[in-house]
Amino acid sequence: MTTPPPGQYPPGQYPPGQPVPPYGAPGQPPPVYGQPVFHPAPVVYPQAYQEPEPQPQAQGGGTAAIRGVLILAAIAGIVTVVVGVFFIIGSPEEYQSPARQTLKIRSDGLAPTVGPGGTDQPLTQAAATAPPPVAPLPAAPAMQPSSPKRLIIPKIGVSAPIKSVGTDKSGAIETPPINNHNLVGWYRGGPTAGEPGPAVMLGHKDTTTRSAVFTRLHELRHGDTIEVVRMDGTVAIFTVGGVEQANKQTFPTDRVYGSQDNAELRLITCGGSYNHNTGHYVDNVIVYATMTSTRYAED
Repeated sequence: MTTPPPGQYPPGQYPPGQPVPPYGAPGQPPPVYGQPVFHPAPVVYPQAYQEPEPQPQAQGGGTAAIRGVLILAAIAGIVTVVVGVFFIIGSPEEYQSPARQTLKIRSDGLAPTVGPGGTDQPLTQAAATAPPPVAPLPAAPAMQPSSPKRLIIPKIGVSAPIKSVGTDKSGAIETPPINNHNLVGWYRGGPTAGEPGPAVMLGHKDTTTRSAVFTRLHELRHGDTIEVVRMDGTVAIFTVGGVEQANKQTFPTDRVYGSQDNAELRLITCGGSYNHNTGHYVDNVIVYATMTSTRYAED
């Protein structure tokens, strides 16, 4: 992500009550990090289970001929099952159930809602109505609010101080100062890391001269850990549920900012190709994580 010209800010969102030009309108580029509106994401409930209708029973007693036909049918069924078993043993991958295939996708690193993804494959954007991907561990009880002060991601070598950011005069979310490549911004208009809801943190992918704090964010995968050191002396430990690369024109607002009962974390940076005409990357890389444990910070 590059430094905007003096007096200008990266495209963003607008506070309540102020008219918002529609995306695609002349002079209105897509927002950098989506609109920071915290509201419930749509919930899709499974269709209720219905008992099958009872079938009418056959009337009357069977004859010897009918019994003979039934015996032959039973023998044919057994032979069919035996032959089918041999086919499945010979080609097990071809006959996997959808549930087994879903587990295989998860083991490759990404939750199915963000897949296919996987090692050496590009990240993809989930469907608009898809919920946030779920971490492989159960959520830990949420804590009281406390401002975050340091973000630690062992897998990609991140240990960065956190600065709170708000919105600028145009209503766009502020980004961390570009002159400090190792700095993360926490959006103070949302929850703190560890309390219920999605805590949102932003970081630069690069500067005009070097890589920045979130340059390797896209390498995180399902099951990786993220630590947030808080001002109250506790550490909130989050487990990654999935990673998504979303076009800024179709930013997944509900999935990122939607209300959550558990303590959640969203890490966002720029990604995709770089548009030299606008001076911005065309996509966002978004990491979804859930708090799964806590501990006291080491002195």
